Amino acid sequence: PYEEKTSYTFLGREGRDLQKVGFYDPINNQTYLNVPAILYFLEKGAQPTATVHDILKKAGVFTELSLNQTKFN
Repeated sequence: PYEEKTSYTFLGREGRDLQKVGFYDPINNQTYLNVPAILYFLEKGAQPTATVHDILKKAGVFTELSLNQTKFN
């Protein structure tokens, strides 16, 4: 059977994996996000792809990011 899973990985400058932070399985409609790790990378300036951005937005990750930034400013 056909199965597609996408994992989210933040890459270093040389293109090596830094850390896998989640996956999306559209067949079973499953999403796993390691939100603390994602927030860490976003706060360091990581730029998600458009698809990952949409998934993170739907999951409310950017709301958490803005709350975290408000706490420290």
